[in-house]
Amino acid sequence: MGFTQADYEKFRILRVTHVAKRFDELIADESNDALLPEQLFLTAADDALAERAANRIERAVKAAGFPIPGASIAEVDYRDGRNLNPVAIGRIAATDWAMTVRNLLLISPTGGGKTYLACAIGMAACHNGHQVAYMRMDQLARRLTIARGDVIAHQKLLSDLAGVDLLIVDDFLTVAIDSEAASDLFSILADREHRAATIIASQTGPAQWAIDLPDKVAGDSIVNRIANNGRAIQIGGVDMRQVRSHEVADAL
Repeated sequence: MGFTQADYEKFRILRVTHVAKRFDELIADESNDALLPEQLFLTAADDALAERAANRIERAVKAAGFPIPGASIAEVDYRDGRNLNPVAIGRIAATDWAMTVRNLLLISPTGGGKTYLACAIGMAACHNGHQVAYMRMDQLARRLTIARGDVIAHQKLLSDLAGVDLLIVDDFLTVAIDSEAASDLFSILADREHRAATIIASQTGPAQWAIDLPDKVAGDSIVNRIANNGRAIQIGGVDMRQVRSHEVADAL
């Protein structure tokens, strides 16, 4: 006999509804008749935990806002010319971002695959239980400008970006930002310094950032906070967009 609605109300109060439903399904499956109730209950508990973990990962990935939500470390291309070490990338993907506060700089020319790699690392972080936020620099600047009209919304955005386990800023300084956006960026990075890690993906490196940032003093502070506690990976000049385009054409 299965559980009643009253039973499920008890399970809901105890927050074990998923376990109960799975246990009910396993009991009803005739192929499990030879198994003890204790075995079925433990299986139901394991299945419910796996479902909960999958849902948590799905929520984390959605909240992160990745432009390539299917990016995977397993699919990173390590061909000659990309200057990527699979062992090093694997270690980065396995990083405990709640404990590690070292920044990561991904530098490559246009089409080098830095966005895919950043998303793959971010996806791995979500799977490992971390809170991640991804933004292109132009998106970040635009959101900061809009939020600046509301003091509470502005402060919440700054706090949210400062508080995530891993912040990914892509296309860093590909387009110019104004002094107010630079000031907000400084605030975010200052709050994250020695507390949370940031991944910066850019076509240029720290020396050029210091030139491109509108305010010399704030610019130096921003660059120092990113680079002095960071590891840089200079991705090779292989144009991955062109490679993928040729692969698609060859497959047709």
